[in-house]
Amino acid sequence: MVIVGAGPVGSVAALLLALRGIPVTLLERESAPVIDYRASTFHPPTLDLLEDCGATEALLAMGLKAPTMQYRDRQRGRIAEFDFSLLRDDTRHPYRLQCEQFKLVDWVHRRLAGIPDARLLFNHAVADVQQREDEVVVHADTPEGERSFGADFVIAADGGRSRVRKALEVEFEGFTYPEHFLVAGTRFDFRARMPDIRSVNYTADPEEWYLLLQIPDMWRIVTPVDAHREPEDAVQEASIQRSLQNLLPRDEPYEIVVRAIYRVSQRVAATYRRGRVFLAGDAAHINNPLGGMGLNGGIHDALSLTRRLAHVWHGEAGEQELSGYEPQRKPAAVDAINAITQRNKRLLEERDPEIRARNLREWAALAADRDRAYRHLLDASMISSLRRCGMLP
Repeated sequence: MVIVGAGPVGSVAALLLALRGIPVTLLERESAPVIDYRASTFHPPTLDLLEDCGATEALLAMGLKAPTMQYRDRQRGRIAEFDFSLLRDDTRHPYRLQCEQFKLVDWVHRRLAGIPDARLLFNHAVADVQQREDEVVVHADTPEGERSFGADFVIAADGGRSRVRKALEVEFEGFTYPEHFLVAGTRFDFRARMPDIRSVNYTADPEEWYLLLQIPDMWRIVTPVDAHREPEDAVQEASIQRSLQNLLPRDEPYEIVVRAIYRVSQRVAATYRRGRVFLAGDAAHINNPLGGMGLNGGIHDALSLTRRLAHVWHGEAGEQELSGYEPQRKPAAVDAINAITQRNKRLLEERDPEIRARNLREWAALAADRDRAYRHLLDASMISSLRRCGMLP
């Protein structure tokens, strides 16, 4: 089995296959694991589903539990708060876990190093994919020249700009937001000045909404950058200081330890399968970060697909088992991940004063009603979508 892309989705897929005794080769174009702060949320059912491979125990040791989340307004402060303990009968982990995705990747890579027939090859950039009736051949450019890898099946987990998806000529349907998103990290403890905040805060504002997240060693801020501004300007020290001072004015400058800017899209691949090649994670679907669903949805892809591949590999099912992957996972990307993240963005950036006021009233009423808050958390934590697709009872 060949997997393209050694980020969280590809790495987890490789581990799940390797633990089932399936030889796997994991190809990564970069020379080393990428330190990326864009994704850091693990939802309750994801932790449930990763228990068997040991990843949940590792994440709990590395991460920070967030038992509540808030919806706020920049001017009015806290509007609504949701307590994940409402899900205690639905999950063994009634909280969001905040842990940077690269820490999971590092842990998986160390596990793979101790498993026979599991290879992790850096500096292998896929150039082409060719399919035959009973085999897929992946061609990769390396510092030593081109190498080719034959496999029964290939999983493409090589990101939103997937080279494999492009080689297969699979359309990536959707749109790209006009603005960029800025990610900044600071070690300043916002609770010292904002004692009512929680580790997960979505704050609405018509000019500059923001997502404020606590991770083990810093606070991350995600905020939009006007489409007319140059991205290079937005990541300069003075620009980030202005954004942070707008969030919480203070006499001293903020210590900025992380800065990055990126484009955000809402796209879903026209098909998740082309012959013996399967798309997973960002190669199959991408979305904005407001909800923490992209990383989790990609891991759910890996869990669904590797279980099916293992059944086929070990002769426990015919290849028709693989035809169930797309019907199980694509609706989750369209109906849950894309729909919820787009809704979250609209709520945070709404400019019409009357609609904004109505939205804030609705959020407050939602949080105050235990039954409605419970149903909201089932959706926000992805339990509902996993039940609909049959991955949870």
